[in-house]
Amino acid sequence: MNNINLDLKSLGATFKRERLAVGLTQAEVAKKSGLRRETIIQLESGASISANTLIQAVSALGKSIAIVDRRLDYDRLDEVFNADR
Repeated sequence: MNNINLDLKSLGATFKRERLAVGLTQAEVAKKSGLRRETIIQLESGASISANTLIQAVSALGKSIAIVDRRLDYDRLDEVFNADR
């Protein structure tokens, strides 16, 4: 399995956790987002979906999407760990 599939599985699991945290069923998210319940099931299972579909579903939870840099910022790490110098 490649990294993309692992990330989609993780995305689906995270989406499901957030959906449950806000107290919505799959059917309620589908209705609020204008999507089919089957699409929400696919998202939660880690299937490949379009970016537009993801945005609609996430918005239905009252959430937004952010892009986070996963690269290490070595200058910032140096500041944090060597602040006492």
